[in-house]
Amino acid sequence: MFKIVLVLLRTGVFLMLAGLLLTAGPAAAAPRAEVPETTHDFGKVYEDKELVHTFTITNTGEAPLHIKGIDPDCSCTAADYDRQIPPQGQGKITLTIAPYSVLKMFAKHTKVFLNDPQRPEVTLTMQGWGLPMIDIEPHHIVRFEGKVGGEFKARVRFVSHLNRPLEIKQVSTNIAQDIEVTLTPEVPGKIYVLEVKNKRQEPGRYAGKIELQTNDSQKPRLMVRVFADIAPAPAAKP
Repeated sequence: MFKIVLVLLRTGVFLMLAGLLLTAGPAAAAPRAEVPETTHDFGKVYEDKELVHTFTITNTGEAPLHIKGIDPDCSCTAADYDRQIPPQGQGKITLTIAPYSVLKMFAKHTKVFLNDPQRPEVTLTMQGWGLPMIDIEPHHIVRFEGKVGGEFKARVRFVSHLNRPLEIKQVSTNIAQDIEVTLTPEVPGKIYVLEVKNKRQEPGRYAGKIELQTNDSQKPRLMVRVFADIAPAPAAKP
């Protein structure tokens, strides 16, 4: 009697498992996203250039791959992309960074949202080093430090990489009582030299700025900041 019950139980379990397998059917077809390149390095680029790169995305799955949305981390980045990629097909995502949106080291990240159940999100990165269209050499800050009676002066060069002549139309400062400013074209339309000289003959500190108005719509104003710390002259020995 016990053996008969055991056989019936085993048979029932087998039939139940077989029924589950039959009702489950084959696995549903799904897309599968393959992105061979997720980061593109532009290297050194001037800030006035439009930066464009196209990433490819391949669907190695058995169902259409949908790009549900794209979210750049900067409003300066625009996207153009294929909304649907068929099985075994390839699509493109073209990202464009607007001019004057990068300077020095930059990395712009864009999230891509997919209907791939295994990879619902991919981040694409465009990076590089943005060079200014107008270099300020050696720096945009002038510092004067020393004792009364010393000679304090500095030279700042403006080097243009624009594809049109640069004209500096006006130079002004809010500390004209403390400094003397002279602008000379070294290479007209290309390189200008700003000379800054301290005029103060008493100890103390001062800070201010020099503004240069240009003819360029993207760089209409250049600025140099001035900081000075003039110490008293050493007392004369009796």
